[in-house]
Amino acid sequence: MSVQRRLLPNISALAAFEAVARLGSFTAAAQELDLTQGAVSRQIKLLEDQFGRRLFERDSRNVRLSTAGEIYADAVRSALGQLRDAALGLMSNRHSGILNLAILPTFGTRWLMPMIPDFVERNPDITINFVTRVGRFDFARERLDAAIHYGLPDWPEADSTLLVRETVAPVVSPEFLAGRAIATPADIGRLPLLHMATRPGAWTEWFEHQGLSAPTGPGMQFEQFGTAAQACMAGLGVALLPLLLITGELQRGQLVPAPGQPMQSRSAYYLVVPHDKRGHPPVASFRDWLLTLVALRHAT
Repeated sequence: MSVQRRLLPNISALAAFEAVARLGSFTAAAQELDLTQGAVSRQIKLLEDQFGRRLFERDSRNVRLSTAGEIYADAVRSALGQLRDAALGLMSNRHSGILNLAILPTFGTRWLMPMIPDFVERNPDITINFVTRVGRFDFARERLDAAIHYGLPDWPEADSTLLVRETVAPVVSPEFLAGRAIATPADIGRLPLLHMATRPGAWTEWFEHQGLSAPTGPGMQFEQFGTAAQACMAGLGVALLPLLLITGELQRGQLVPAPGQPMQSRSAYYLVVPHDKRGHPPVASFRDWLLTLVALRHAT
């Protein structure tokens, strides 16, 4: 067997290997692939014989990846994902390509998604696949081309392009405000505070911005701003929310500002692109479109 042939294993064997590695079971992999367990075992043995390395450690009850298998599994998973994406592009007749984009839950749905029809109209040959991610991740492992990220422009091995800065302010429901004596920022510290799990120090920073010490009592915690806004409208407490994400609730009078000055957050929203995706045409088109849109919004 030539060296080139040896380095290109059978795709069926790779699919069997990836399934066993992911599921941790020959039986489960066989069920998923609609094969017999013996067929899956033969595919794995084919790979092990081809490379001369053991990919799994087996005993009477369990199967687990060997050290070499763990390294190979990451590469195989990424390669199979790229093949699936390429096939989807061919089947969809999308000649300009696919953009795999990670978005933040509330920012993605409330700020970005209403504008996406404009991008689709201007770029009919680009297909966007959306996934939700909070915090940093491995672009290569996740097979993603770009991300909308909240934080600082310090993502390793990636370019961070500023999209919009964030101003937060305390808000309550009108009923909650009417039923309580809330005249100053200090009064807020005596009320139930709604906290964001992704912004654990936000209330402390806001009280310091008002020249006050932050209260130390417990409060409800939420993972997404949308849920926190709903809880606030239900009268469960005071929420510190980004104004650009609750414009609809403020315009409809479902939420109203509580006493105190708004505060610009230290972090902001960025489009993050890994260095190896800088020249990817769908990424470049999306970045140019976003920056044009942001510039027009600032101009108005």
